[in-house]
Amino acid sequence: MSVALPGGRSARPARRLGSPYTQAPGVLDDRTEAAEERHMMFKRNVLDRVVAGEVSLAFRRWLRPEAKAGGTLRTSVGVIEFGAVDVVAEEDITDEDARKAGFPDRSELLGSLRPGADRRIYRIALHHAGSDPREGLRTAKDLTEREIALDAERLALIDSRSKHGPWTEAVLTLIAGRPAVPARELAESIDRDLVRFKADVRRLKEYGLTESLETGYRLSPRGELVLARLRVDGTRPSE
Repeated sequence: MSVALPGGRSARPARRLGSPYTQAPGVLDDRTEAAEERHMMFKRNVLDRVVAGEVSLAFRRWLRPEAKAGGTLRTSVGVIEFGAVDVVAEEDITDEDARKAGFPDRSELLGSLRPGADRRIYRIALHHAGSDPREGLRTAKDLTEREIALDAERLALIDSRSKHGPWTEAVLTLIAGRPAVPARELAESIDRDLVRFKADVRRLKEYGLTESLETGYRLSPRGELVLARLRVDGTRPSE
């Protein structure tokens, strides 16, 4: 989330080095799963501890609940499922709560939360719920011609419904040529709004065509096969 500065400029808030999870930026307009993901980001070491059963709580300071009981979050270690999501008073948070959230004590936990007198603290129970169901799609290396053709047809359908024109092959090509490049740089290189660019990439990820990295993206094995097909064809199967 940006902070307004005099003169119309904005600055990003400094990251708290002691926090085991990162504070996510602003929320998307449509309040979809993407919005929830942006508010429930975790560092990889914390995700590993969730898988190991060592971390079972998270705390966030929000204006409104940004996660819901029974909701899920797809991460680099698989699916995280949320249990109870409750408002909690600061004085009721214990050292034991802090340890379950990956902090040594409550002081460290409270210091990691974003400030804001108008925000309430939420206590989120969570656990690892298994592998990401998209993993099988991403790692597929022996697709049949028919499967590749179907993926290409799906992309053609996405393009046909796009309000800003065909984009799927261009974004796949961009990611193939610039893996692990920050999303902001990729978006700027094609004059695309960052939030909308990330939404585009998420759509490709739903089909198992891209993978998110610590920074930026790369094509999955499936994505490489589909892009190769598009390049050979020169046109979409449905065109």
